[in-house]
Amino acid sequence: MLKLDLLIIAVHPDDAELGAGGTMAKYVAEGKKVGIVDLTRGELGTRGTPETRDSEAKAAAAILGLAVRENLELRDGFFENAEKEKMAIIQSIRKYKPEIIITNAITDRHPDHGRAAQMVSEACFLAGLRKIETSVDGVNQEVHRPRLVLQVVQDYYIKPDIVLDITDYYTIKEQSILAYKTQFYTGEVVNPDEPQTYISNPDFMESTAARAREFGRSIQVKYAEGFTSKKILGVDDIFHLI
Repeated sequence: MLKLDLLIIAVHPDDAELGAGGTMAKYVAEGKKVGIVDLTRGELGTRGTPETRDSEAKAAAAILGLAVRENLELRDGFFENAEKEKMAIIQSIRKYKPEIIITNAITDRHPDHGRAAQMVSEACFLAGLRKIETSVDGVNQEVHRPRLVLQVVQDYYIKPDIVLDITDYYTIKEQSILAYKTQFYTGEVVNPDEPQTYISNPDFMESTAARAREFGRSIQVKYAEGFTSKKILGVDDIFHLI
């Protein structure tokens, strides 16, 4: 069974790339195994179709060099933080046994984001309880609880608890985002009959770069990604901090 170092569990295809694309590229380059579990197919998106999102997600995964990407096919917009949904996430956590999980923003413009963040956080805890039994293909899974759960910063600005330098990997992050040709402005008109949206506007990618520059400036680098944590983060050497 494939064991991951880092797993991003995000509600919509492209959430992972927008919030942690540089982080994923950085750790793939360092030889770590990184994967994504998308919770939904983004079927309520104004532009494109679930099928085009599937294809775009596959292309983005190849750009990032991911070890695995799968989709739980929960209902976009209508999934609940309930037992059925959490059990599906628990199975994925136990399947890949990641050291670190990154998920959606704790609160955001899109209501799915905060709900997903809470659900994933709870599932990470529950995945470590041995009396919750799960199986895949008839084989019982071992319990597993990640050492750390982080949340990305998405549309709303949230002061991060940790900021990671992604300067050398911002180009890959941007390429992975632009793999979603139906969703974002790439300079190429994919379907002129579809309406313009908040994220298909050319200014959106500029704001994405500006956010990365803002976080980068806070640690004196060009580009960075920020994350929040519900737990206090500790280090054993403060001289390693920037």
